[in-house]
Amino acid sequence: MLHGKVLVAQGGGPTAVINESMVGAVIESRKIPTVERVYGAYHGVRGIINEDFLDLTRETTHNLEMVGNTPTSGLGSTRDKPDEKYCAEIFKVLRAHGIETFFYIGGNDSSDTARILHDQARAADYPLTCVHIPKTIDNDLVINDHTPGFPSAARFVALAFAGANLDNRALPGVYVAVVMGRHAGFLTAASALGRKFEDDGPHLIYIPERVFSLDEFVKDVREVYNKYGRCIVAVSEGVHDETGQPIATKLAKNVEKDAHGNVQLSGTGALADLLTDHIKSNSNITRVRGDTFGYLQRSFLGCVSDVDQREAREVGEKAVQYANFGNSQGNHSGSVTIHRTGFYSVEYHLVELKDIAAKTKVMPDEFITDNGHDVTDKFLLYLRPLLGSGMPEVARLRLNKVPKILKNG
Repeated sequence: MLHGKVLVAQGGGPTAVINESMVGAVIESRKIPTVERVYGAYHGVRGIINEDFLDLTRETTHNLEMVGNTPTSGLGSTRDKPDEKYCAEIFKVLRAHGIETFFYIGGNDSSDTARILHDQARAADYPLTCVHIPKTIDNDLVINDHTPGFPSAARFVALAFAGANLDNRALPGVYVAVVMGRHAGFLTAASALGRKFEDDGPHLIYIPERVFSLDEFVKDVREVYNKYGRCIVAVSEGVHDETGQPIATKLAKNVEKDAHGNVQLSGTGALADLLTDHIKSNSNITRVRGDTFGYLQRSFLGCVSDVDQREAREVGEKAVQYANFGNSQGNHSGSVTIHRTGFYSVEYHLVELKDIAAKTKVMPDEFITDNGHDVTDKFLLYLRPLLGSGMPEVARLRLNKVPKILKNG
């Protein structure tokens, strides 16, 4: 049973619903009489190292609920990627404060941190329960049908492309928008849910699961442009050539890298500019525009899937229940996973941390068309229930044209 002190932390990129998971874990923990204190680590694992804790036992339920309805990480976050040595420092702090339950909300790296800490605690014979609560807009956690944060980000992407399509139809040209996704193309593929009419964009969708050819890209754009007089393109930031080299680095003169040595793909706007310049230089199309959604898709206020919001709260609550009661195998530590049942409902399981940690899920072949630059109906059926209720409808004027008089000949 849960007792003593509980610690909750958030890691990695913020989402529109990550606070629901935090609030779910906090409120559910506070219900248990044997829980002495519920702490929040301010700015993730770095906050633990710095002993920068908030006492969430003293927070009002009303304000917690308000925070739960607010996008981005209420506890702050960090991009630190702990190794064994880093985790040893975390463990030292947890032990000093008498914390025996750790809930870490995050993606692949966060689950790996929880795994390392769990193993270190067992080796030291310290009673630490570690539960990873899933979160990532990339939707790339294995075993999970989908991941909290992704549906709301996907809703934003679908609606943003629907709006861009309306704009592009009024003033035709080529429009290229770059969407987050280093290894998995789920979020870029969500752009397809903005289509209603046969000629709606995005007309081309490029994801990291398929090799990207600059020559084929320009050819595809020309073909669509010749057919419709316009072309909208959705591109994952992680698209790469046949050697695995990111297209962003292939076209760029200067390449930025993040703290982990990864090529900086998000937040620079470079890829969209490079691709639009490449189209202009290799075609006779003059009106070419590009955008990078960047951080907008992560925590956009007022664009939240109610399904995502509900499930994000539930995974936080289930984490506490598993830590308290264990699962059917008697495990209290692990990663909470989401599984789809029926047309659309979900159930939650607790799986071993090693089965999730540091692994990446990509889009299955059945979601990608044979030509590699669109999605199948199976993907549309997979994603639509996740976007939630109240998706806006668009309409067009019917073209009841008046016969010409002066231009007849």
